[in-house]
Amino acid sequence: MTFKTGEDLHLSYQLQKYRNAGSFVLPVDPNDKETWGDSEHRLAYVSETTVIFKDIVQVRDDQWWKALSAGYVTQWAAMHPQKIDALFYAHSVDEVKALAPLLEKFRSTAGKKAYIAISGGSFCPCEDAATALNWPKVVCKERRFRIFDLAVGAQSDISDSEVPVMQAVYSSMKGLIKIHNPSVVITVNDIDPNVKKALKMATETNVNGTAMVLLPRPSISKVLWMADLRSTALPNWNKMRISVNIITQNRAPSLTRLLESLSNAYYLGDEIPISFNMDSKVDEETIRLVNSFDWPHGPKTLRRRIIQGGLIRAVSESWFPSDDDDYGLLLEDDIEVSPFYYLWMKYALLAYHYDPQVSLPELSSISLYTPRLVEVVKERPKWNATEFFKGIHPNTPYLHQLPCSWGAMFFPKQWREFYVYMNMRFTEDAKANPVQIPKSRTNGWQASWKKFLIDMMYLRGYVSLYPNFPNQASFSTNHMEPGTHISAKDNVVKHDKTDFEVPLLKEDFTFLLPEGKLPPASKLPSLNLFNQPVSLKGLKAAGAKLGQDVLRCDNATEIVSVDHETGLPTQCSKF
Repeated sequence: MTFKTGEDLHLSYQLQKYRNAGSFVLPVDPNDKETWGDSEHRLAYVSETTVIFKDIVQVRDDQWWKALSAGYVTQWAAMHPQKIDALFYAHSVDEVKALAPLLEKFRSTAGKKAYIAISGGSFCPCEDAATALNWPKVVCKERRFRIFDLAVGAQSDISDSEVPVMQAVYSSMKGLIKIHNPSVVITVNDIDPNVKKALKMATETNVNGTAMVLLPRPSISKVLWMADLRSTALPNWNKMRISVNIITQNRAPSLTRLLESLSNAYYLGDEIPISFNMDSKVDEETIRLVNSFDWPHGPKTLRRRIIQGGLIRAVSESWFPSDDDDYGLLLEDDIEVSPFYYLWMKYALLAYHYDPQVSLPELSSISLYTPRLVEVVKERPKWNATEFFKGIHPNTPYLHQLPCSWGAMFFPKQWREFYVYMNMRFTEDAKANPVQIPKSRTNGWQASWKKFLIDMMYLRGYVSLYPNFPNQASFSTNHMEPGTHISAKDNVVKHDKTDFEVPLLKEDFTFLLPEGKLPPASKLPSLNLFNQPVSLKGLKAAGAKLGQDVLRCDNATEIVSVDHETGLPTQCSKF
């Protein structure tokens, strides 16, 4: 009998690693406590380190720490579950370098905890990884959680099979995830497929819901805002599905420009379906263009009408949600997007909609565009959001009761609601529409899907989130090309291009935001339809006061609420 070696610890760890089996020490002599197991280490019952004891056996201690940092769930670990924000995994030194900016951002953000696990051995020696991270090499020997050397490289010399490597990555990462409960496990999306499979299996074992995030290398430095999201929002990283829905007919050069801008944007390895919605008068050039367009980010769907539908149908029927995590970005073909447009939508969704600690049920869409005019007032005065909000912060995003038709992503629940509303309210003659918003230019709009959405948002107190950057730089711009509304024969309004065409954001936008990140939802200023500051409750009060919704409600205290699965109005609710 001896505790001068580490075979018992090693055996216990291997049993857990390869058989998922727990192990216990049985006393050999009931009267001799020395035979009851390692009472010096006490299998780390009470502590994450063992160095507090006097007669420590170095070989045992090293064996114990090595196992713990490679995912051995000791008694201490089981009794004291940790909680961290992110666990990174790198299989090679190159991957360490690729992930370094994001790991550094997590580690330097107040209140955030992040560690990195590396394959180790010949694949990714710990000291080389430390050098790549600008960390002192001593971190590989330190007794603290920062870098986990899984020593997987040592396994690969045994055989040519990928099984030992997969097994080692899976079992170690499963243990580390169980001990540390990361909100996300982050790695590069071009990692070895077998390692990817092992990481995916290990992540799925965590009952506390860890999300696996596979990032394309070019996007990593563009997604540093991830460290500013709450730990509660991070596990929802993969939950939403955003589709791109293009409305086009006979402006092939415009469509080409839009498609180029979409192709050059940063994506995050997410699947993004794209659909082309063509009216019956679509021309040959457009058909050839959409047929030949290659979209590597997800499925491509083409839809073509037999009978001309017109703009109101073309836009509103271009997308319908399949579930509550399905979001639709609607783009007419004379729009162009910024390379950062997708990052803005994903960041805003995670910060304001997928964080369980945030409640903003009024949010119904996210705009890519910042307007330069007050659109619904007869004189259409110029408006500058940066100037308007400089008392709060010149670049704060803001909530506005106006939906955007020049690049916006719509939420599934409110879009179903909008379908039902438009169905109940559509009239061929705009003047017969029962909703007349006082002093709004929209009252006379004909053939406009946007008019119905404005009416619904006004009556029920919904808002859209707008970006706000210097010179109205936006994530989309409108090139104002001739179409259904612009330069239409019966359109009396003259359009000056400079009032609508805005510069596109070509650089990372986060450093312009207040404190370099999206402000808390409670700090977002809100505007009514006429660009006047009004609280969210005040917006609902104005809708209730108008009292022209599909159900009669109390004009002072109630608005219509709907069944969000069907979109059907159900009752009047107090606000």
